[in-house]
Amino acid sequence: MGVSDGGAAERERLAQADSGEQPWRAWGPYVAERAWGTVREDYSEHGTAWDYFPHDHARSRAYRWNDDGMAGVCDDRQTFCFALALWNGRDPILKERMFGLGGDGGNHGEDAKEYWWYQDSTPTHSWMTWRYHYPQSPFPYDELVAVNGRRSREEPEYELVDTGVFDDDRFWAVTVDYAKAAPRDLCMVITVANRGPDEATLHVLPTLWFRNTWSWGLPNRAVPVLTGTPGRLAGEHRSLGHLTLAGEGEPEALMCDNETNSQRLWGLPGTSMFPKDGINDFIVGGAPTVNPAGVGTKGALHYEITLGPGESRQIRLRLTETDEPARPDLGDGFAAVVGARRSEADAYFADVIPAAASAEEAAVARQGIAGLMWGKQFYHFDVKQWLHGDPGSAPPPPGRRYGRNHAWWHMNSFDVISMPDPWEYPWYAAWDLAFHCVSIARVDPGFAKSQLLLLLREWYMHPNGQIPAYEWAFGDVNPPVHAWAALRVFEIDGGRDHDFLARVMQKLLLNFTWWVNRKDVGGNNVFEGGFLGLDNVGPFDRSAALPVAGVLEQSDGTGWMAMYALNLLDMSIRLALHDRTYEDMATKFFEHFAYIAEAAYRQGLWDDEDCFFYDVLRLPDGHRMPLKARSIVGLLPLAATTRLSAGTLHRLPELGARLRWLLANQSDYADVISARRLSPDGRQQRLLSMVGQDQLVRILARMLDPEEFLSPYGLRTLSRSHLEKPFRVSLGGSDFTVGYEPAESTSGLFGGNSNWRGPVWMPVNYLLIEALREFAAFFGDDLMVEYPTGAQTKMPLSRVADDLSRRLISLFVPDSWGRRPIYGASDLFQNHPDWKDLIAFPEYFHGDNGAGLGAWHQTGWTALVVDLILTLHRP
Repeated sequence: MGVSDGGAAERERLAQADSGEQPWRAWGPYVAERAWGTVREDYSEHGTAWDYFPHDHARSRAYRWNDDGMAGVCDDRQTFCFALALWNGRDPILKERMFGLGGDGGNHGEDAKEYWWYQDSTPTHSWMTWRYHYPQSPFPYDELVAVNGRRSREEPEYELVDTGVFDDDRFWAVTVDYAKAAPRDLCMVITVANRGPDEATLHVLPTLWFRNTWSWGLPNRAVPVLTGTPGRLAGEHRSLGHLTLAGEGEPEALMCDNETNSQRLWGLPGTSMFPKDGINDFIVGGAPTVNPAGVGTKGALHYEITLGPGESRQIRLRLTETDEPARPDLGDGFAAVVGARRSEADAYFADVIPAAASAEEAAVARQGIAGLMWGKQFYHFDVKQWLHGDPGSAPPPPGRRYGRNHAWWHMNSFDVISMPDPWEYPWYAAWDLAFHCVSIARVDPGFAKSQLLLLLREWYMHPNGQIPAYEWAFGDVNPPVHAWAALRVFEIDGGRDHDFLARVMQKLLLNFTWWVNRKDVGGNNVFEGGFLGLDNVGPFDRSAALPVAGVLEQSDGTGWMAMYALNLLDMSIRLALHDRTYEDMATKFFEHFAYIAEAAYRQGLWDDEDCFFYDVLRLPDGHRMPLKARSIVGLLPLAATTRLSAGTLHRLPELGARLRWLLANQSDYADVISARRLSPDGRQQRLLSMVGQDQLVRILARMLDPEEFLSPYGLRTLSRSHLEKPFRVSLGGSDFTVGYEPAESTSGLFGGNSNWRGPVWMPVNYLLIEALREFAAFFGDDLMVEYPTGAQTKMPLSRVADDLSRRLISLFVPDSWGRRPIYGASDLFQNHPDWKDLIAFPEYFHGDNGAGLGAWHQTGWTALVVDLILTLHRP
C-alpha cells in the first residue's frame, strides 16, 4: 500500500485485521499516559496508591504491570514500548511522562498539569498524530504542588497555564506523526517548533525499551537485549525476534536497563549499574549512568536541536520488526508512506463524516475519534498474583488478602482496552466502556464488539454474574448499560452479526440475574445499587451504610433495570426472528419490564404532585421518605422505552399471546404496555415505557425548563432550582444537603474529583436524547411539547432531540464570537492560533457556561459527541 487509494485503503486494512489476514491492530498507541499512582502498582497495606508509587518514583522504578510514556506505541502484548522524551535544558528531570496531582494533591481530585492533544488516528492506527506544548522555562513542579495544596475546594484548580510559563509563547510545539508501511513497520516524524522569541535548545530523545517481565521471579522470563549504535537501536527478544529503531543522522545512542534504581529510592543495592533513570541522570546531570558498552533493555537516540524564533525541524525515525536486523529506509520510500497514509486518512474520514456537517463539526468528530483510538491501552492485571505477591519480591502485607478487590481473585487481564482517560483514569470502567463502544463502532465495529464481549468473559465477569466496575473497586456497581451498548453497536454494524448478539445475551442473562438477586433487597422489583456511577448526586454516599436503618430504593437503579429488561427484550426479539428458541426469553423480559415499571409507581418512586421520580428511603417501620432532590436520578426512567410492532408480534405469536393475556388478566400493568397507535407506515405499534403520555409531558416540562435542567449546552444533572432552594434532610442526627453546583464539587464525597450536582454530563444526555427519539418514533408529530418550557412555542420530540444534540455539539465548536465554550474564559485557548483549534474532550461541563471540567482527555464517553454529529447530519 505505497500509494493512496482513498478511504477504501483503510477499510481494506480493517477487513484484513478482522479476518486475521493482516495484524493491522498489532501495534498501536497502547502505552498509558500514567502507570504510577495506580492500583496495579500499589502494594501498600492500606491501598494508598498515589503515595506508594508517586510521580517522583516513576523515572526510577520499573513498573510491574504496564508502562507509560508520551506519544507512546507498543505491541498488543506490550513486549516493547516506544515513546518520546524531551529536555529543555532547564528542568530537573527529563520529560518522559505527564505530570499531575493525585486526589490529595489537587483541590478537586486527580488532575493532569500538562497540555497534550490526540489530533488524529485511523482505526488501524495506520495514521496518527499527537501534539504537546512543552515550556522552555523550568517546569514548575513544586509550584503546582504547593499552590494547589493551599487552595480549597471553593477555589479553582491552579493550572500550568496560570504559572506564566507560556507567556511570550516561550514553549516548544512538539508534534509526532505515525504512518504504518506495514502492520509492524512504523514510520515516525517528530516535528519540534520554537514558538518563543529567542533562540532555544531542545533535547529530543526517542526512546525504546522492553517492558520488564523478568524481574519478578516468574518462570521462563528471559532478559531481552537492546544494542545501541549511532542512529540505531537493535533489539533481540525471544518472542518478537529482531526489532530496529532507526533515526536519521547519527544521534548518539544512550543505553541503560529497565530496572529499578533501588539505591536512589531506598538506599539499597540494585541489580544494575545503569538503571531505568540512567539516561535521565546522564542528560540532566552528566552522571556516568549510561552503559558505555552500548547494551541494555532501554535506549534512546539523543538529538540536540537549537532553533531560532519561529523555526522548526523534523526528525525521521522508523521502527520495524524483521527477521534480520537491517537499516530501514528513511528516504523517498519513507516520505511516500507518510504522504499516502495522510491522504488515505483524509479520504477515510471524508467517507465517515457526513458532508452536511460543518467544517468545525467535522474537525470535532475527527479529533474525537482520535481520542478514542489513542485511549486504547494495554492493560495487564492478574489480581491473584497481585494479592499474593511475586516470587522474586517481598510478600505484600497480609491485610491485602482481605482488602481491595480480594473477592476478584479470578480476574486476569492481559488485553488492549479502551480507557476513560489515559492519564486520570488509566484503567477501564464498565459503564464508560459501553458508551465508548457506541462511537468506536462508527469506525471500527469489530473492535467495539470485542470490547463488549471482553468484560463478559469468564476471566473478567465474577462467577456470581457481576461485571467488574473499575480497578479501585471491581465490586462497585456501575449502571447496567452493557446490553444497551451491544444493541447500538449491533445496529451501527448493520444489524447482521447475530452470533455477536447471542454471545452477549448469554452472559448478560447471568448479569441480569445477579442484579435481581443482589440489588432488589425487598424482592419488590424496585432496585438499590448504590452510587451507580453518579458519585455525589445524592445527599449522602449511596454506596456506604445509610445514616439510618432502612433501604434506599433508587429511581435511577429501578430505571436502569427497567431499561435493561427492555434491552434484553429487544435483543431476544432480534434473535428470535432468526431462532425461535429465544422467544421464551422475549416473553420473560417483557413481563419483567412490566413488573419493574409497575412497581416504581406502587412503591412510591413517582411523585404525582411534583411530576418527578425520587429515591425513596424505606424505613423499618414501613414508612417511606422520598428524598426530593430533583436530579438526573429522576429523569433516567425515561430511558426505559421501546416499541413493539404488530409485525413483530405476528411473527412471534407466543409473545403476542402473552401480551394479550397480561392485559386481560393483570390490569395493573396496562399503563406501561397498553399505548397503541399507527406508525408512519400504517402498521400498529405498542409503546413499552415507564412513563405514559401524561407523565411524559409533565416530566418533560421540568426537564426542558431553563430554570431547572435545560442549559444552553444540554441537560444539567441537577435542577437549577436547587441554587436558591437546596434540598436538605436530617437523618440519624446529621444534616445532609444537595445544592446546585454547576462546576467542580465543593464536597469531598467520592474524593471530590467529580460532580453530579449541576454540570452537564455527556452519557446521560445521550441516553435521554435517545429516549426522546424513541418517543418521537411512536408519537410522531402528534405529540408536541413546549420547548423550552415557558417559551410558548411547541415542537415535536424529534426536533427537541435534534436541538439538544446541537446544544451538546456547540460545546466544542466556535460560537459567533469564535470562542469554544469548553475553554471558558481562557484567552490562550480561545484566541491563540497555536491553541484554539486543538480540541480537548473534558469529562463534564459547567452547567451554565459550558466550560470543560474534570478529566481533560476523557474522550471515552465524551466522544459520544461524534455519534451526535453523525446522527444529526445523517443522509
